Amino acid sequence: MAHKITSAANPLIKTLKSLHAKKGRAETGLFLAEGARAAREAADLGVWPDTLLYAESALARGPVRGLIGDAERAGVRLIETNEAILAQIAKRDNPQTVIGAYRQRVWPLEMLEADTIVALEGIRDPGNLGTILRTADSVGAGGVVLLGETCDPFSVEAVRATMGSLFAVRLARASFEELSRFKAARGAVMIGASLKGAALEADRNIGSRAILLMGNEQSGLPADMEAACDLLVRLPMRGRADSLNLAVATAVMLYDLWRRRGYDGARA
Repeated sequence: MAHKITSAANPLIKTLKSLHAKKGRAETGLFLAEGARAAREAADLGVWPDTLLYAESALARGPVRGLIGDAERAGVRLIETNEAILAQIAKRDNPQTVIGAYRQRVWPLEMLEADTIVALEGIRDPGNLGTILRTADSVGAGGVVLLGETCDPFSVEAVRATMGSLFAVRLARASFEELSRFKAARGAVMIGASLKGAALEADRNIGSRAILLMGNEQSGLPADMEAACDLLVRLPMRGRADSLNLAVATAVMLYDLWRRRGYDGARA
């Protein structure tokens, strides 16, 4: 049964508001995900929030009523509140009428399995990170590995950019040494994006397993990481622009790698 909270001074509401800060997320192990669609997609993957908040007005929609009923049966703490409280938690006007507080989950590197894995070195922009997670989900990649000092994948900005894909993609943290051992054990090809590389030939066979290594938005890959790659690839440019946004470049690379496997597994 849902509890009703309409006071911003409630300790639970204060805790949820704190999740906009990295300190709050670190102390609680939680993060916020907004919207009934994200909550439904997570639930379909067997991922339920610790707490699910919803506005009374949301109950007018059948899918939301179904989601709340399923959440209650799953033992989720349900909180009925109002749009004003949700706006304070989301820190924006016109918030979603459903917000979930979820447990952060980071997978061991050895549990990432698939033909393609994305590794990101020192990524700083949460929007880029979230978009890359969404793209990794769209091509069925086996996971995303964060290397070095990166932005927080559980920040509100990053989670919003994933559009729910955070729940579908396995996320790991590792050192480059750990990634190199993982690569050797799996017999994967490590492909690095670099201005020192060349365009990848259209018919080149890159093997059954690949790790796509993408560098920091400003500085690219460090020299030692480039040296460890089996292949360095540069995206060709035809117009005046001399580079692409990191998330766009990663998407182009991922789809090209998938194309080389005949878009195996694509939905009809």
